[in-house]
Amino acid sequence: MEKSTSKKSYCDTVRIFFKSSKFLIYLGHALSTWGDRMWNFAVAVFLVELYGNSLLLTAVYGLVIAGSVLLLGAIIGDWVDKNPRLRVAQTSLIVQNSAVILCGILLMVVFQYKEQLTILYNGWLLTSCYILVITIANIANLASTAMSITIQRDWVVVVAGDDSSGLADMNATVRIIDQLTNILAPMLVGQIMAFGSHFVGCGFISGWNLFSMCLEYFLLWKVYRMTPALAIKAGQKETDDQEMKQLNVQRELENGEVPAEGSQLMNEAVIAKQDTEKNSSCCYQVTQPLHTLRSGWVAYYNQSIFLAGMALAFLYMTVLGFDCITTGYAYTQGLNGSVLSLLMGASAVSGIAGTVAFTWVRKKCGLIRTGFMAGMVQLSCLMLCVASVFAPGSPLDLSVSPLQAMISQLLGDSAALPEAPTMTSLATTAAQGMLNISSMETEEVPHIESYMSVSLLFAGVIAARIGLWSFDLTVTQLIQENVAEAERGVINGVQNSMNYLLDLLHFIMVILAPNPEAFGLLVILSVSFVAMGHMMYFRFAFKTLGSRLFLCCSPEQKTDRAPPSFPLAV
Repeated sequence: MEKSTSKKSYCDTVRIFFKSSKFLIYLGHALSTWGDRMWNFAVAVFLVELYGNSLLLTAVYGLVIAGSVLLLGAIIGDWVDKNPRLRVAQTSLIVQNSAVILCGILLMVVFQYKEQLTILYNGWLLTSCYILVITIANIANLASTAMSITIQRDWVVVVAGDDSSGLADMNATVRIIDQLTNILAPMLVGQIMAFGSHFVGCGFISGWNLFSMCLEYFLLWKVYRMTPALAIKAGQKETDDQEMKQLNVQRELENGEVPAEGSQLMNEAVIAKQDTEKNSSCCYQVTQPLHTLRSGWVAYYNQSIFLAGMALAFLYMTVLGFDCITTGYAYTQGLNGSVLSLLMGASAVSGIAGTVAFTWVRKKCGLIRTGFMAGMVQLSCLMLCVASVFAPGSPLDLSVSPLQAMISQLLGDSAALPEAPTMTSLATTAAQGMLNISSMETEEVPHIESYMSVSLLFAGVIAARIGLWSFDLTVTQLIQENVAEAERGVINGVQNSMNYLLDLLHFIMVILAPNPEAFGLLVILSVSFVAMGHMMYFRFAFKTLGSRLFLCCSPEQKTDRAPPSFPLAV
């Protein structure tokens, strides 16, 4: 009897969970990130294919994406703060998916009629298509940024309520979904393009986004109805009350009634304010984005978690990840596609392990200490990468000038230096090879005398993922818990801008040192930036906890959420 009751209770719990707002958020996030990962992978490959196996269009696309978020991150966050949650989420969802669908259709046209477009108007029509594709894709990315801020940084906090452990579990689950979709989605669309065509791949992605947009729209509305707290947003209640009072005054005047003394004074203040706004409306509208941008960055600087946010941003200044740069370097070290796919899988498993470890360590040691310990784990693992620079098989050669190699390539002086593979050319090969891993088995790879160096490098990168993702979740929750609700969007927008800024610097660093002989210097520089980031976090943690930072079992002092640190409307 007890066993039957226990089984029934378990089934009821599972049934309740699948109907809860948490599960609906997880499902909507899984659909959204699956589409994002497919598109982000495919668009880079499409641009490489369209431009004759060159990374030029991909580089331009990456530069536009990074520059847009860098400049508009605070403005996007401010828009998220000043508008109702449901309207922000639905608008971002529709704009993002519509842009991807439109971009997919345009790419299908270009792939189908590329030869004809090349002839028309001396190729200017094709160039216009390239510009249009990058512009529309950038709009989709900006809408995706707004969607990420409003769901992952705001809705999740409201749904979790005042339960810090529940918030940590939700953040960890969302991050696990990110890790899984980051591996599985590119594999799916890659196989579709490999066995079908790029035309079929564009059509599949457009169809998926149309289906996903409709389902996500319903899920957002369902979560909003199930969570009444989402309808209440800090900073809007006072504005609504003031607008209601002004409306009542106007109605009294229209009906010929004499307003009360307080209403009369308010009416005069409203009229004076309207006159002032009329005189300065044009100037204000022109300069408002600049005021918002400046206010957002000042507000970010004044936050109590400023150093923690900067620490996270500094981790983006690294070549020690599974992007096209590191993959291109792996090709110079004799690793083929099958090995790289296994390494990417191991990296995903390591990231999930770090996500799970975050929830356990946070419960035992507290949130701030979790970030400190995660930083120590990451730095310790990255020492393997530093060791790989000096290990047997390392291509490090300080006699080869990276600057001279770059100048020779720009000037086309092939006689100045012996021809050698660069990170750019190898990244192109890696991007193409990811479409069909089985075909790379037949590709010739460089002969390497020792695999010790590359083995240490990837061992360090994969192991460091445990600390990296634990640290990322720590800073994310610190921002969620310590930033005022009225500033939550703009602060996360500025945080995204900082992340993109450091990520942009890491690509510039690769451009300045593109040859494999200089990759060891990039590794050392990357580890140095990671170390500086964790030094910033240590200063934040020690300032917050003092000597109690080193007492893992002592409770952390709970800090109240800070009030708005700087007026966002200037």
